[in-house]
Amino acid sequence: MNDAHLHLAVNHFPIIVTFLGFGILVVGLFLKNNSVKNTAYVLFVIAAVFAIASMATGEGAEELVEDLPSIGKKIIHEHEELAEKFAILLYATGIFSLLSLYSSVKNNKFAKTLSYLTLILSLAASIVAIGVGTSGGEIRHTEIRNDSVNSLIKSVDDIKNESHDGSETN
Repeated sequence: MNDAHLHLAVNHFPIIVTFLGFGILVVGLFLKNNSVKNTAYVLFVIAAVFAIASMATGEGAEELVEDLPSIGKKIIHEHEELAEKFAILLYATGIFSLLSLYSSVKNNKFAKTLSYLTLILSLAASIVAIGVGTSGGEIRHTEIRNDSVNSLIKSVDDIKNESHDGSETN
């Protein structure tokens, strides 16, 4: 198993677990239920751990695929930049989750404030996660790239122009 395989095996977890944690935290805050909020905090810590694994395997995965046809260094660089921002947000969310969990268990007066700070960080992480997932998918799934639609339209236009010019198309 190489770094590309390992990266593909772990990179979905930080994104999915962040979304789940965000939803669970919203429900926990709405219901004012500490057990539900604590579940979200644990999920954010898990997401941060998987972010560490994703970042650790990302560079090796890059080295294996950057020179393949239809994969450019530019698209990988964009993904890497977003992934770094996402990882930092997840690390911060994980740290605040640990603080929130501790303050919740100890019934600390800062528990509510920490909950909302964790919610804001997890919302930011969820938003950045969308870009990270999309940019990562674009590396190998050329059909979801923005330029793939423009390329398709240009190809169709080229075929139309050829048939109008009197050249034969098969």
